[in-house]
This record gives sequence, structure tokens and C-alpha cells, in this order.
Amino acid sequence: MPGQYWKQVAASGLAVPQDRALDDLTAELTRMLGDADPETRDGTAYPTLATWVTRGVYDDLLSGLGDGMAAGLGVGLGERETDSVFRRSFSALILGECIGRDNQRPLVPGSKVLEWGDRLATWLLRERDLRGFVPGKGWAHAVAHGADALGTLAQSPHVAVNELTVLLDVIADRLLLPVDRLFSNGEPDRLAAATMAVLRRDIVTMKVIEPWIARIAASAAARASYDDRDPHLRSGNAEAYLRALYLQLALGTQPPQCRSDLLLVLVDVLRATNPQLQRSVSPR
Repeated sequence: MPGQYWKQVAASGLAVPQDRALDDLTAELTRMLGDADPETRDGTAYPTLATWVTRGVYDDLLSGLGDGMAAGLGVGLGERETDSVFRRSFSALILGECIGRDNQRPLVPGSKVLEWGDRLATWLLRERDLRGFVPGKGWAHAVAHGADALGTLAQSPHVAVNELTVLLDVIADRLLLPVDRLFSNGEPDRLAAATMAVLRRDIVTMKVIEPWIARIAASAAARASYDDRDPHLRSGNAEAYLRALYLQLALGTQPPQCRSDLLLVLVDVLRATNPQLQRSVSPR
């Protein structure tokens, strides 16, 4: 549990303490990002760092803070079912906050933002601990947190059409990677939200988007044999994502210019990947 010191910081409205050096405070909070206790990690370290970034506390130090979070993405990478996932996942959230701060006002070179984006994408595709909520330890949620960071990256003025196309490919790659369990804690919705951030830039054309959707739809239509542990594992994440993207595109605010065309494409692929919905049911 967070100590009395950090409880006092929270009670002060997360004002930066004056009795310790910011470097020391940041190092301690960074360690706390990997704590297995959810109140220490999610209730204290994350909101404190995120608030300080938003308030500009790190404006002159943003490059170093972001680099530290990017380094955290590699801690224990490749492990499954271990507590190291918390450091990676919450480092992604704070790295997204760093990018978001630069989106508001230019603080770091564009090359640095693109470097952070590359580190995020590489980590997200290599992450093997896909747990959402961990009983007794709270949210791990690596895929969701990675999607949130990618969505913020998509809004960066340093990211142009080529980089946005890469982000779409990263989202598709993450969806289509083999998994031992389907996403079950809203990850498809968060990946769809990241996609919407890409689409709202209005610079990626349907010429790129249509074959990208077709690639995901092909996986959604795949049917594994019953010799597999779960025949739905091959298609389930892609199916859930296509439904989430359709819903956000149809109901969301700030629609992208491609909304009408993409909705038609999504309706076609949803019909093709859900043939059971097209069958007539005989009355009993």
C-alpha cells in the first residue's frame, strides 16, 4: 500500500512536494508503476505522474521521462503470468501521456516522438502477457494501454500518412497474432478507438483502408478445426474488433471523412463474417 507520504501528496491535490528532489520522486513513482498492489500502482503512481505531465512539471524534462518509460516497456518482456507486466503496461500509459503533452505544445523533437512510437509498437507486438484484470492485483491490461498510447500517437503532428499506415498495420498485427485466450476486457474497443484516432486525421485514404479491413476480415472468417482447444481463438479477436469499429464509426462524434464509405465496407464484411445472421428461422 502507498505510504503516508504519498497519501499526503494525494491529499494536497497532487502538488509537487518541495522537500525532495523531483528526480528522486520520479524514480520512486516509476518503481511504483510496477508494483503488484493496485492502489500503489494504479491509484497513486499512475495518476501522480500523469497529472504532473499534464500540468507541465516535466516540460523541460519530457525527453528523459519518456525515455525512461520506453525503457520500462522492456522490463520482463516475453514473460507471462508474472508481475512484470504491470511495469510494462503502465509505462505505456505514461509514455502516452508524454506524447499527449507534446501534442499540446512542441517540447521534444519529432524524431524522439517517432522513436517512442517505434518502441511502443515493438513492445505491443511482442507482449505475451495479455491478461486484463488480475484478481487481487487489479488491471494489467497491456493491450488496452498500448492501444490508448497508439491513439495518442496518432494525433501527433509529427506523425504523417506513412506512420499512420504503420499504426493501422500494428493494430491488425496485434489482432491477428495467435493467442491462448481471447481478449475479454474491452481490448477490441480500445484498439478500435485507436483506429478512430488514425481515421480522424483524414489523410489515410480508402485505397489503404479497404485492403487493411479485408485482411482483418479474412481472419474473422477463419474457422479452426475442432481438434483445437477453442475453435474461436483464430477468429474471435478480429470479429470483436470489427464490431467495435463499426459501432464507434456509426455512433461516435467527430466522424472521419471516410465514415460513409467505411461503414459500407464494414457492413459487407460483418455480413460475410457472420453468415448465421443471414439465415431465416422457421417458426416453431
